[in-house]
Amino acid sequence: MHARTALLGALALAGLGLACTAQAQAARDFISIVGSSTVFPFSAAVAENFGKTHRQFKTPKVEATGTGGGIKLFCNGVGIAHPDVANASRRMNLREFQTCQQNGVRDILEVKVGYDGIVLAGSNKAPTYNLSRKDVYLALAKNVPSAADPTVMVPNPYTTWKQVNPQLPDVKIEVLGPPPTSGTRDAFVELVMEAGCRSFPWLNALRDTSERRFKQTCGAIREDGVYVEAGENDNLIVQKLNSNPRAIGIFGYSFLEENLNSLHGSLIEGVKPEFDNILKGRYPVSRSLYFYVKKAHVGVIPGIAEFVDEFVSERAVGEEGYLVDKGLIPLPPAELNAVRADVKTQKNLRL
Repeated sequence: MHARTALLGALALAGLGLACTAQAQAARDFISIVGSSTVFPFSAAVAENFGKTHRQFKTPKVEATGTGGGIKLFCNGVGIAHPDVANASRRMNLREFQTCQQNGVRDILEVKVGYDGIVLAGSNKAPTYNLSRKDVYLALAKNVPSAADPTVMVPNPYTTWKQVNPQLPDVKIEVLGPPPTSGTRDAFVELVMEAGCRSFPWLNALRDTSERRFKQTCGAIREDGVYVEAGENDNLIVQKLNSNPRAIGIFGYSFLEENLNSLHGSLIEGVKPEFDNILKGRYPVSRSLYFYVKKAHVGVIPGIAEFVDEFVSERAVGEEGYLVDKGLIPLPPAELNAVRADVKTQKNLRL
């Protein structure tokens, strides 16, 4: 059975309640998509292609609100006042899932669309850094182990990269990055900050005894002006790097690939942020990208099933797909087939 047919059939009953609501209100005749700024260019490309190839439906409206903000909007309720799809640069967490459930958003389809790397990039006018995750942790953590006694945490005293690691340039630490509502920020904290923190044995042991204390200790980013929250718009970070060659920016690999004429990525643990390195798992700072579908809206808001079909199609996310041309790291064929099987059977998200 074609995925769209299965989707519509499986969700007919789920959509009845929304249908009654929609009849009492002015119907919305386009798909509303919110969420991750990293997933935004991929979702927008699918929406544009969908609008051209499915003329019976309006082109979906895609907004970059950040992963956390998008999921919050998505989970606020069922009905045409609420988004149909939420893009995410990390997986929905348990607290968000429970909020969805409490607000009546009980049936959710999770779709993994590919992978992305998180890069620490700088202007081509600046030298290329070779950073370890420990270097980045020491540069950006709110509190760090004391140089005199590594078992004692002190407010971060480092102001230059050379103070962090004598092998690095004697350049002021200036980092532009995403805010706490961003999925990129969440992934960066987990994949870089916490990983760097674990290089200290006692902090690594803390993770086993109290994960909550470990995350509080290792995941807090300094607030003294060294790390500047640059909003949810990764393009804005790119622009600021071009005007300040001393700064480093944190964003998704796809934005680096689009701006290689003016920017380059720092090596992490000696590995360049390149397509093949991310695809083959050699680059240490990579994450999965998702979108979430409110199943109660399928069959009520026109075109959702067809949009999902387009997003997971070979022409979009296959190894030669148009999203790969935009920087998406594709899923291996077996994993992509598993995703398509979940779409076809409408597997409910369970956390």
